[in-house]
Amino acid sequence: MKRGLTLGKYAPLHLGHQAVIETGLAEMDEMLIIIYDAVDTTAIPLGVRAGWLRSLYPSVRVIEAWNGPREVGYTPELMSAHERYIIDTLCVKGVTHFYSSEPYGEHISRALGAMDRRVDEARLRIPVSATKVRLDPYGNRAWVHPLVYRDLIINVVFLGAPCTGKTSLAQRLAREYHTQWMPEYGRAYWEKHQTHRRLTPQQLVEIAEGHILQENTLLEKADRFLFTDTNALATLTFARYYHGRPEARLMELAAQARSRYDLVFVCDIDIPYDDTWDRSGEVNRAAFQRQVIGDLNERKIPFILLRGALNERVARVHEVLGCFKKYMNVLQLFGESQS
Repeated sequence: MKRGLTLGKYAPLHLGHQAVIETGLAEMDEMLIIIYDAVDTTAIPLGVRAGWLRSLYPSVRVIEAWNGPREVGYTPELMSAHERYIIDTLCVKGVTHFYSSEPYGEHISRALGAMDRRVDEARLRIPVSATKVRLDPYGNRAWVHPLVYRDLIINVVFLGAPCTGKTSLAQRLAREYHTQWMPEYGRAYWEKHQTHRRLTPQQLVEIAEGHILQENTLLEKADRFLFTDTNALATLTFARYYHGRPEARLMELAAQARSRYDLVFVCDIDIPYDDTWDRSGEVNRAAFQRQVIGDLNERKIPFILLRGALNERVARVHEVLGCFKKYMNVLQLFGESQS
């Protein structure tokens, strides 16, 4: 049995890391990856980074190292600390080949009694580093897998009843930030498939699924932010309004919305109502708005209410985005400590 091991912070995972892993997979019977908690290096949670590895390499055993040594270097003390952590704390045994593209491959493989297998150590084949990607992930998107890149984008969603300015806001912000915006998928779907201004419960599921597929595509094209006009939570509210109990699949997609978006803004109903033929009236707008906010409160999803004219709303979003960072505790926007 040939058992390979590699390790890293994967902050973020890039094509150089993948080359090391894939070389090991091609040569070994079994492959292990140790991934370190890297709070001094990145805000991306360990679980997210480990999730990339598990999604891309389902046959690999991923070991999450939550309490590994945080200091790195090549003094005898530091090298010994890392070696003892791998062997004694994580109980990694039976490794025949240690894979890396770093000088530490020598002492780690020696401690494990394994072959030192270096892959593209000079970075000639894949000239990239995690430091380079961290400094400018959007300019270096070609060096990361789309699955990873999507998790580097701040996905901002605008919710609210019909005719509350969500589309105008998303379009304007995308233009000002030179990035993408995600149109309301259900709008185009409704115009094409509605019968007597109604959709079936299954068609509402198709809207939610189609929205997510298109949103994922735009996340891969976005630069820092994606501004999203509605999501599955809004589709769920429509399903409840028109059909009572929604389809189970739609409820599942709405539940997933809780972790898909970094910031949730709700557009208020304090702007004039445009009573077009495809809308159900201003009274229903107020009722729909209460349902949207009630659902967010029930799910304990934090949101920021946007009021006033378009310029006021844009200014408020700018203010929030100027303070917010990906994977940040939202309470920090209000001066709350994360400790």
